[in-house]
Amino acid sequence: MSDRPLIGVTTSEVRAADKIAQTPQSEPPRREMVLGLTYLQAIEAAGGLPVVIPPIDLQAVGPMLGKLAGLCLSGGPDLDPETYRARRHPKLGPTEPKLDRVELALARRAFAEDIPVLGICRGAQALNVAAGGTLWQHLPGPPEGLDHRQSAAPDEPAHSVRIAEESRLAGILGARSCMVNSFHHQAAKRLGRGLEPVAWADDDVLEGLEAPGQTFALGVQWHAELMTARPEHAALFEALVEAARAVRHGLRAA
Repeated sequence: MSDRPLIGVTTSEVRAADKIAQTPQSEPPRREMVLGLTYLQAIEAAGGLPVVIPPIDLQAVGPMLGKLAGLCLSGGPDLDPETYRARRHPKLGPTEPKLDRVELALARRAFAEDIPVLGICRGAQALNVAAGGTLWQHLPGPPEGLDHRQSAAPDEPAHSVRIAEESRLAGILGARSCMVNSFHHQAAKRLGRGLEPVAWADDDVLEGLEAPGQTFALGVQWHAELMTARPEHAALFEALVEAARAVRHGLRAA
């Protein structure tokens, strides 16, 4: 247990009190942070110790990351296009500006300090925006493209992705293609500095990106935490934990 690195997981969303159904025995209604347990379970199963990062004050980002060996950027609402200087698309979904500010600050600090980071769905998009990239705010869907908002069970695959042969992602998954689930309507458009595209859906929507110059910086557009019964998806969290463990040991040696 002592060799389990501490992995921070960002809050997925914040829910308003008037949208929360309270039981007579529960606490008073209030704004609440929300995160699916599957992120934490995937990291714990991979050998890490997960801890949830709330939407903290920006001045606390550095001290928070100083306690962590790795970072997982979770899924969640659309990123505000103001974060990448774009106009709002008519079909843009709800946004959480404070979550954006904190998550982007965490990602930028993780890049700067070479802290291992894995982005999931929105988290992959946040990695791209943190590096100076932009997003497609609304994917066309059928008939122009794939349906990236599946109606099937979340642990069921929706489509395949093709993976760049020499990429870190291919090495982790052990394959040049993979079946994934799909719960997004945005995706990376112009890539940020230091990032490379490494996975694509059949309609050429970018499904994976990574930063070769970092110890470990990888984002996938699918929700791998919901598919960890399949070894290739569990391997993403195992790779994050292993990178965090190696970096932590290196810091101890220093």
